[in-house]
Amino acid sequence: MWNVDVPSRDELISLASLRQPGIVSIYLPTTPISPDAQADRIALKNLASDAVTRLEAVPEVSAAAVAEIEDELADLVDDDSFWENQAQGLAIVVTAEHLSIFRLPTPVVAQVHVSDRAFLKPLLSITSHPMVCYVLALAEGGVRLIEVPADLPPSTVRIPELPKSAADAAGKSSIGDRSHSGRLVGSEGKRTHIRHYARKVDAALRPTLAGDDVPLILAAVEPVRSIFRALNSYPHLVDTVIETNPDRATDQELAAAGREVLETVYADMLTELGTTFEARRAQGRGVTDVADAARAATAGAVDTLLIDRDHTLMGFVDEQGAVTFDDANPAAYGVIDEISRRVLLTGGRVLSVEAHHVPTGQPVAAILRFAI
Repeated sequence: MWNVDVPSRDELISLASLRQPGIVSIYLPTTPISPDAQADRIALKNLASDAVTRLEAVPEVSAAAVAEIEDELADLVDDDSFWENQAQGLAIVVTAEHLSIFRLPTPVVAQVHVSDRAFLKPLLSITSHPMVCYVLALAEGGVRLIEVPADLPPSTVRIPELPKSAADAAGKSSIGDRSHSGRLVGSEGKRTHIRHYARKVDAALRPTLAGDDVPLILAAVEPVRSIFRALNSYPHLVDTVIETNPDRATDQELAAAGREVLETVYADMLTELGTTFEARRAQGRGVTDVADAARAATAGAVDTLLIDRDHTLMGFVDEQGAVTFDDANPAAYGVIDEISRRVLLTGGRVLSVEAHHVPTGQPVAAILRFAI
């Protein structure tokens, strides 16, 4: 399995709930090749040193809390086993009482933030656009689960309980059974065997996929395709299917097809959100002004928020949602990040996207539950 820990929605909400002086958020690019990890260790050590210097300048953070955070980060730098299993990026959120670590499927910009809230924007960018997936290559003659990282070669996941084929699931040499007179049993008999096979495949996948939210893309042809889709219990099975006999395709070919499916699903989602935004704006339930979005987020009115992943506005958002922009104050934080935090805490969805995907070209676009 890949060494990736993309945060779930619940984990994002948990991070968004952190509020206390001296929360450290660190991001850095890493390499999954362990011999190259020394440079990553040095990078983390330098970023940790920067974080400690900033913490020492925060009056509300005690010397004991600074020492605890410094020790936590030093332990990570010195942990050989930790550096043996890395991905493309690393995110760390740490306080004296809390530590969250996420190994990310794509590189991130090296940066340190010290504030009274976690800095979430890079994590939101990762969770907004699925770049990793599983491909379930399912045919009567065989099945395999392929993990597809963003920038690395695909690999087959070993699942001991996975049946070898439909015939194996049925305990037969072939599901093309014949009657005592030598005639093939009807198609319904074959479909029964395939349904039994699909149930066994689904059951075998559950322990591996349990608690995961990585998209699963099915590669199959009829009748296997429709039978498995009807029986599947994994909630993140993608609607679009790779319509090919996977027995005739390599893992690399299926991975390429899976990535194309992800891009299509993502593009379709953004198109639909753009259409929805325009419809809601005509009803007074779509806003693009940052101050309006902040008030709406504070009121719990935002259903979906799209943000420009590269746009930064420093300042403050008060308890009523009023925005003050301030680039010079060292206590300032990302206003858009804070709006996103409030949307998450009130049950909304946040998508961090490229600028041209935000309607009207503004830094934010909010689809509201109700007009404010």
